[in-house]
Amino acid sequence: MNYKEIIKNILPHAFAVLVFVILSSVYFFPELEGKEMTQHDIVMANGMAKELNDYYEKTGKHAHWTNSMFGGMPAYQIKAGENKNIFLTIQRALRLNLPFFTISIVFAYLIGFYFFFASLRFNKLIAIAGAIAFAFGSYNIIIIMAGHTSKAYSIAYMAPVLAGMIMLYRKEYIAGFITSIIALGIQISTTHYQITYYLMMMMGLYVIIKLVDSIKEKSFKNFGLATGLLIISGIIALGGNATNLLSTNEYGKLSTRGPSELTDTTGDKTSALPKSYILNDYSYGMSESFTLLIPNTMGGASSSALSENSETYKTMQSNQVKEAKQYIKNMPTYWGGQRFTSGPVYLGAIVIFLFVLGLFIVRGSGKWWLALSALFALIMSWGKNAYLLSEFLIDYFPAYNKFRTVSMILVIVSVAVPILAFKALDYIKKNKVDKKELLKSLYYSLGIVGGITLLMALMGSIFFSFSSSSDKQYLPEWILESLQKDRAGLLRADAFRSLIFILLTGLLLFLWIKEKVKPKLALILITLLILTDVWVIARRYLNSSHFKTKRETAKEVVASDADKYIMQDTSIFRVFDVTSDPFNSANASYFHKSIGGYHGAKLKRYQELIERHIGKYNINVLSMLNAKYFIVPSQDRKQKIPQLNQEAFGNAWISKNYIVVENADQEIAALDSGDLKNNTIVDRRFAEQISKIDTSVLDSSEFINLNKYSPDELYYNYSTSKERLVVFSEIFYDKGWNAYINEKPVPHFRVNYVLRALSVPSGQGTIVFKFEPTTYYMGQKIAMSFSILVILIISAGAGYIIFKKIKSKRVINTNTK
Repeated sequence: MNYKEIIKNILPHAFAVLVFVILSSVYFFPELEGKEMTQHDIVMANGMAKELNDYYEKTGKHAHWTNSMFGGMPAYQIKAGENKNIFLTIQRALRLNLPFFTISIVFAYLIGFYFFFASLRFNKLIAIAGAIAFAFGSYNIIIIMAGHTSKAYSIAYMAPVLAGMIMLYRKEYIAGFITSIIALGIQISTTHYQITYYLMMMMGLYVIIKLVDSIKEKSFKNFGLATGLLIISGIIALGGNATNLLSTNEYGKLSTRGPSELTDTTGDKTSALPKSYILNDYSYGMSESFTLLIPNTMGGASSSALSENSETYKTMQSNQVKEAKQYIKNMPTYWGGQRFTSGPVYLGAIVIFLFVLGLFIVRGSGKWWLALSALFALIMSWGKNAYLLSEFLIDYFPAYNKFRTVSMILVIVSVAVPILAFKALDYIKKNKVDKKELLKSLYYSLGIVGGITLLMALMGSIFFSFSSSSDKQYLPEWILESLQKDRAGLLRADAFRSLIFILLTGLLLFLWIKEKVKPKLALILITLLILTDVWVIARRYLNSSHFKTKRETAKEVVASDADKYIMQDTSIFRVFDVTSDPFNSANASYFHKSIGGYHGAKLKRYQELIERHIGKYNINVLSMLNAKYFIVPSQDRKQKIPQLNQEAFGNAWISKNYIVVENADQEIAALDSGDLKNNTIVDRRFAEQISKIDTSVLDSSEFINLNKYSPDELYYNYSTSKERLVVFSEIFYDKGWNAYINEKPVPHFRVNYVLRALSVPSGQGTIVFKFEPTTYYMGQKIAMSFSILVILIISAGAGYIIFKKIKSKRVINTNTK
């Protein structure tokens, strides 16, 4: 292959990359102007990691524990430490270290999907169109606005993983094996395991379908080899990510994703998350599924703006509402069953139309894989609205009860539907379908998809009530009818909008088939229609108005006067900020060691403590956690007021007495009674640890003091006249914390349901707690080993491909002589 041929092969891909850079940059142009977007989860993540970042800047070391949230939790659940993972290195390299955060994400969407189509030899223009349709689908854009970065990147790498898998079953063993290793390793390294879990579902269905094919064809060699290589690539991908996977697996068993030791379970409880927690808030409605085709089927986002031509505005005016113009900027137009939504999952009217066309014209088992993946995922997204199925999956399907927000499984739909849609276009481009059959399929598809949109536009009010169960709770009766008319109007307008895009695409396909328009021109026009369709809807939910100057975003989390007052106290303590939901905000973690925080997987026992005691403001429990200060709202709720808790127990104390209980139920219940500082609650399983404790009256010379603090190392001085029970206001987590008395390792145990305790011998000395997570360190070693293996495999694969090309070139040269 000479350089001209190389350039010829590279140019289409270079053009695609250029298009993607332009589209990403134009969509997020404010970022190029130096502006930033306030993304809720990013703001929270910065608060979560504040102590860790400060410690790294000060010492150059990564701490593996932080006390900034929920009394304390492993740091590797918040922020990555030392990187021994080649996949994480590759992932970061693929972002090109761009300072343009949102541009990088959309570019990853585009490149990932383009790679899928290009690697499977789709027409390059169709590959570009497919990438655009996927990248600018409303859900993929909305999660950027929310700051769900790991989820966004995890979704971006789904298509390359599927490409590697398909290559293997197409007998492209080397390319497929290397692609599967790299793509799956990178996808897992994003650490959004719920998306990875859904990807595994999709891959599992593909393998089952291929097994059925091999049985029909009585050809097992290729299936066995491809499946074996896929499994090996998965093992290597998992090995490279061992650090986070092993640590997360260990932590998960003790988190809200794991079982409870409490025995007062109800029918709602599972071995992980409660069914109500999994299903109640974010189940997609059956009728809400029409948003895939018509974005405003359910009214859009939870809060949307209405125009001055709306019925709601007219009714407000007639009722002499003075601030009507302000009110209509944030109206509850959404009337679906989810607790909150930032916008609908819209795939694009043209994409849905092409998907249905694909069901008619695409051949092979791959079609049924995509169709069934989309169908199963859609039904599963209904959650509580398909309760029997959801209950079965929660009870019996492996790991299904570990994840919340069942509507998230629509990511499978957002991947499967565009693939089949653009596979249909590729079939047409490559003349794989008889023209007569193609026209017939086109008419059927137009009739089905166009008919649905027309029916919704003309008769939507017959099918839907446009009312929400929460309407009467928040809105006066006199405005409800008008709001319902506006909701109906939103559906009608978008239904006609979708119909127009469908008819225009249908017309272009008709002219293409009839050879009235050249294929390339038809494809360009269809691509522009697709771009217009998804771009405009995406801009409803994320646009230039969401960007602010850096000066403005710097004000998002600012220390209040209460924070500043508390920060003057240089001792080590915790703060309980109740000016907002303390268990769904990391704002306090920016400035303090917080009782609350923001994380999707708290320790199970701490969550139970929140439900039984902290959330009920049990002062004894808050004091044992060393909550020295409370931050409360002023009477007008405009200011934050600091309050000193003089009852706070301190960093550690010598307990005068202890009470042994039989189990977790008694232990958590006992926290309601008595003086927890002088009567420590001990589970019977730790009875041996306290067998020699002396509970006689304390000598005035006895003490325990914290004299040195870092997130994962705590140093105390003590003096005792007898063997004493010492309690520490630190969260018990024996998967890493080790105790040392005078440099000798000693066992520690759990008391008061969540705290650490030690049996301390008489005398004077030093107590040290160090966080030394052996699973994490073992994971680092495994990750390093597999990273080296990956480098060797890639090098060997590349060397083999180069060798084959050189060899084939020599054969050609020999034959031409």
